[in-house]
Amino acid sequence: MTRIIITGSKGRMGQTLVACAARIPELKITGQVDLGDDLRSVVDAGDAVIDFSFHDATVSVAQLCAEKKKALVIGTTGHKDAEKSQITSLKSQIPIVWASNYSTGVNTLFWLTRKAAEILGPGFDLEVVEMHHRLKKDAPSGTATTLLEILADVRKLQLKEALRHGREGIVGERTNSEIGIHAIRGGDIVGDHTVIFAANGERVELTHKASSRETFANGALRAAQWVVKQKPGLYDMQDVLGLK
Repeated sequence: MTRIIITGSKGRMGQTLVACAARIPELKITGQVDLGDDLRSVVDAGDAVIDFSFHDATVSVAQLCAEKKKALVIGTTGHKDAEKSQITSLKSQIPIVWASNYSTGVNTLFWLTRKAAEILGPGFDLEVVEMHHRLKKDAPSGTATTLLEILADVRKLQLKEALRHGREGIVGERTNSEIGIHAIRGGDIVGDHTVIFAANGERVELTHKASSRETFANGALRAAQWVVKQKPGLYDMQDVLGLK
């Protein structure tokens, strides 16, 4: 039995995690924490903490997990560089799974994106389009950012220099060293991501569409069951799924 504590439990993902965990006999939720609640008061009752709160809360969650030697699964996105550094520094103390997306399908998309970029080569222009519901606070999405990082890594580009966030005005002809990112927000879209490889005469598109948050929740719960058995270190969903 793996005992789980959820931070951000009253949010959309938090509520989905609670519902999905109830259908898994090997899991037990022993704590639900949201804004105004004290994680310290319940953290000892869990084996792992799943964080789906907000980026500015993750550092304190991670530090408490390190203090209490609790495994951590991070599903929150939008972290600043300083926050990422603080969280990453704790990998020598506890096992952490940190993924931009916990869907099995999306992690397959990550794998396919790398392979396609390697096979198609520099003759194809790279663009990423992501769509989410109107309430999402960060852009581009964490999943889109991972896709961009994969593309930049294959092309050996500095991502910050290569990125083009949409286009406006007289921007000139597209260069070979840029990667476009386009964030669409509207309605109740759970999450769509498309990677476009465009060349003269042909185009390849890889797309994943999520119709339910349960795919992310079940992946995060699977990660929690996996991470409690691991040594201290920083892992992602590719590790959990054995794709590395």
